[in-house]
Amino acid sequence: MIRRARAVLGTACATHFVHDGFSDIVYVLLPIWSAEFGLNFAQVGLLKTVYSGGMAGGQIPAGLLAERWGEARLLAAGTAVTALGFLAAGVAGGFAGLLACLLLAGLGSSVQHPLSSSLVSRAYEDGARRLALGTYNFSGDLGKVVVPAAVVLVATWVGWRGATRGYALLGLAAAVLVIVALARLQAGGATQRAPDETGAGGSGGGWGIRDPRGFRALSAVHIVDNSTRTAFLTFLPFLLIAKGSTVAAVGVALMLVFVGGAAGKLACGALADRLGVIRTVVLTEAATGAGILLLLVLPLSGCLLLLVPLGVALNGTSSVLYGTVADLVTSDRRARSYAVFYTLGIAASALSPFLYGLLSDWSSVPVTLATVGLLVFTTLPLTLALRAPLAAATA
Repeated sequence: MIRRARAVLGTACATHFVHDGFSDIVYVLLPIWSAEFGLNFAQVGLLKTVYSGGMAGGQIPAGLLAERWGEARLLAAGTAVTALGFLAAGVAGGFAGLLACLLLAGLGSSVQHPLSSSLVSRAYEDGARRLALGTYNFSGDLGKVVVPAAVVLVATWVGWRGATRGYALLGLAAAVLVIVALARLQAGGATQRAPDETGAGGSGGGWGIRDPRGFRALSAVHIVDNSTRTAFLTFLPFLLIAKGSTVAAVGVALMLVFVGGAAGKLACGALADRLGVIRTVVLTEAATGAGILLLLVLPLSGCLLLLVPLGVALNGTSSVLYGTVADLVTSDRRARSYAVFYTLGIAASALSPFLYGLLSDWSSVPVTLATVGLLVFTTLPLTLALRAPLAAATA
């Protein structure tokens, strides 16, 4: 069972690596698309909004469809659709074409988070679930580190279109490997569903949420955390370019953020087991807000030095939140409840780039990032509502 659980985790980690690689090459490509197609900040934000909106819109249907079709087939199909979307983006001729391609890719990628999280949670039902989910999240940030840097490097030789199409082909190959690996594991019983904890009409309800108050509080923190993180990553490249960075150096800067984020996701899941969920969230969110505000006054060299520790705080919160969802929901409906949780967060992150793009056009990128940094601090009072539900869940 331990070997099979690790195999499930390994497959989920590989899938997360591929999908987060797709998601975060968008940040590297936004300045390139802006220059090539003459886009304003609202249009730049809309490109990210459409991709994240596709992801948000498909989360709940993915959780429901998985109960009929199985996670393996749906996860492989979504990976293939995402790859096809980016393959088409590599030949897009303008803003409208990019929007359509990114919407398709986002819809395909919507299956990854709820289904993989559900598979990992079930595989480690009686084990180190929070650490396993932290490892799963860490793998996604490895994709954020490696893929954007690789795409930028390859793009210097073959252009952004060739680099994008090349990674899309790797994504199609990954889809085949996912279905083969998970099909074998399912045949061995590693990914079978847990028995119904609630029975007919149990306390979890149709969505499997045992503690609605705690779930709402956790989701509220997730919404603010996701929306501010996405807005920050969308407009960070433009802040750095204004400070004198080149587009190639922006790729390196984003890699530094994602290196810190990878370390943060791996470390903060374990840190929450020691300090507690609430203390860890307060620590990471306060550091995130302060770090974003500090970037505005630092020179380019100082910004680059700050990006790794800022990345630790920026992404560390999410591991804590993802691991905590499983404490508040029933195991038999976990794909659904994770889908609801991810939908709320991704919907918020989908809207934020466009809205902050409008703010940037109206004022400036520094004003936008200052607003983002201040809004991060609103998560701190929200954690107070989590105290009682988490105490009850772990009692």
